[in-house]
Amino acid sequence: MKKIALLVFVVSLGLYGCGPYSKSAVKVGAPGTVVPRVPQAYRIAIGDKIIVKLFYNPDLNQDVTVQPDGTVSLLLVHQVKVAGLTNEELRKLLTKDYGKYLQQPELSVVVTDNLGNRIFVGGEVAKPGVQLLTSPTTVLDAVNMAGGFTPIARENEVIILRLGANNKPFEISLDIKKAMKGEDFSQNVYLQPYDMVLVPKSDIGKVDQWIDQYIGHTIGTLGGAFSMYYLFTR
Repeated sequence: MKKIALLVFVVSLGLYGCGPYSKSAVKVGAPGTVVPRVPQAYRIAIGDKIIVKLFYNPDLNQDVTVQPDGTVSLLLVHQVKVAGLTNEELRKLLTKDYGKYLQQPELSVVVTDNLGNRIFVGGEVAKPGVQLLTSPTTVLDAVNMAGGFTPIARENEVIILRLGANNKPFEISLDIKKAMKGEDFSQNVYLQPYDMVLVPKSDIGKVDQWIDQYIGHTIGTLGGAFSMYYLFTR
């Protein structure tokens, strides 16, 4: 399971390197910008385990794993596309699907082993690396999980790289220093699965260029690390 978790995140990092991202960063607090301040519902990812329970048809209960194509195989309703759905969206979908064969099906959906619920914190933090989101997590929470800022961190220009529509990454630029001083808590946004939090050095002028170089180095390092991990633990 650890191998799958690491592979899922390495693949997600590869999405950032497969094409250009939006260089016009979204600045939180700027007129016309909308960045969710509240935590977003978790969306099912490849590798997640799902428990499906039908209250009046226990013979159809199953524990399944989301396959690389984003589907699960369930009794009676067969292949179902689940990746990208929330728990409630999946529950409604399955209620409709099972409703073709059962009268008023009552069911629950529980997602365990949330392999997609991961972020990456890098740059000028004490312990850069992959972090697990076990509860609603803000940027400052993630930085603290990574050991805090280094003395040369550029706290007023922290960048989140986030996957948007069609897996196209875009930047969110944050002035975390304002949040730390209590001047603007809107800068301390909640993170989403696969977000990359990048903290540049205080003496870097071209942040976009630094991000390009850092992402390339990170993907190469994690890709190599995964290969070595797989070879020595399989």
